[in-house]
Amino acid sequence: MSQRYVVGALLAAMAFVLILLGDHPVVLTAGQNQGGFRGSGNQKWVGTWATSLQATGDIRFANQTLRMIVRTSLGGNKVRVRFSNAYGAVPLVIGAAHIALRAPCTVVYPGYRFQPGPPPIQPPPPGGTCATVAGSAIVPTSDRVLTFGGSPSTKVFPGAVMVSDSVDLDVPALADLAVSFYLPNIFDSSSGNLITRHGTAKQTSYISASGAGDLTAAAVMPDGTALTVSWFLVSTVEVLASEQAGVIVALGDSITDANVSTQDMNSRWPYELARRLNAQTGHRPMGVLDHGTGGDKVTWDSTAPPLGGNDSGQHRFDRDVIAAPGVTHVIVLLGVNDLRNSGPPPDNPATIVTADDVINGYKQMILRAHSAGIKIYGGTLVPWWESIFTNDNWTHEKWLKHQAINQWIRTSGAFDAVIDFEKCLADPSEPRKMLQNYDSGDHLHPSDLGYAHMGECIDLSLFK
Repeated sequence: MSQRYVVGALLAAMAFVLILLGDHPVVLTAGQNQGGFRGSGNQKWVGTWATSLQATGDIRFANQTLRMIVRTSLGGNKVRVRFSNAYGAVPLVIGAAHIALRAPCTVVYPGYRFQPGPPPIQPPPPGGTCATVAGSAIVPTSDRVLTFGGSPSTKVFPGAVMVSDSVDLDVPALADLAVSFYLPNIFDSSSGNLITRHGTAKQTSYISASGAGDLTAAAVMPDGTALTVSWFLVSTVEVLASEQAGVIVALGDSITDANVSTQDMNSRWPYELARRLNAQTGHRPMGVLDHGTGGDKVTWDSTAPPLGGNDSGQHRFDRDVIAAPGVTHVIVLLGVNDLRNSGPPPDNPATIVTADDVINGYKQMILRAHSAGIKIYGGTLVPWWESIFTNDNWTHEKWLKHQAINQWIRTSGAFDAVIDFEKCLADPSEPRKMLQNYDSGDHLHPSDLGYAHMGECIDLSLFK
């Protein structure tokens, strides 16, 4: 049986399980799947979920509650949450906050179909209750009040992070958590303020109606609640895990962020990596943190407003990698957007970079990772031959840069290991192109199947 059909069968099976879990929840106890690494009372804080932060001025909050749904990668018996006001110019006031296990909900996956663009094709949301207000329901017995230095409310000053006090909660691996918090004041983009968020969550979360008040303890959000596919103001969830636990940061662009994937399907390749790690018997417990942002580059920050809309990989390396709780490894998959530049044609000559510019950026990341005792693995750039994604100005000259970068990643020995994502996704009969089964249709982003396959192409022995 060919590899593409094996992967397809696995993805279909995953969809079936998601529907079953809607009616028959499977709850793992903390420490399960940790084998010989359970430890003997020695534990440490590690990240189980995180996202990269971006600035926006396009939303306003006033006396309302947000319920953000996040996906764990590693289990633990205590949990705490990081809230961020990274791009704010005024203090963020949190009036109350809770964390709970999300109640089971259903995802009816219609299957991903290759649809060649243009325009770029975004798969439609799946059916089921997860993508509705009903999906905001929590398991009431799991609901915990979050405090900050013993207080139920806090103030997060501009540029700062606020870590909640820890609470006892058996957090399963590969489970959905609901982080609810109440914003009593007006918090908007007036007076130069920007809202900290991650734009492309590919996960349904919930925002109450303006003026609805404190709903952090609600078993389910009320009618009138808006759906969002962004994460706001929450940056990291940490669990207390065994001393032997590690954390893998996936630092990337839209291919790591799974921008062209089906909502609520958890199709990111870092999530598939987490699934595989948890399925191993006696494996070292590892958290996997997805720090991909659409359009991200090694070199340039986004030149479009607002400032902070998309910081480059070098810019955010210390925040997203070095400061990640419990980090031991980082996988870098960046560089395609440095070559794509910005369109429509002609490209902006001020932001055109060479292959050496990108490689020098990698060298700086490697130096910083090694200085912090972190293993760093290089991912080869995926096939994007004749990409037709938004504003692409594909040229053969850019492809030559692509080849030079991948040749350096494979042969320089600068990275501690190489993960050959290009080979993973390439069409064997035409290696410059992505295999159609793995192609979303824009010849740049993988499909749901392609993202899952990327996670399957990673050698798990790299994380022993």
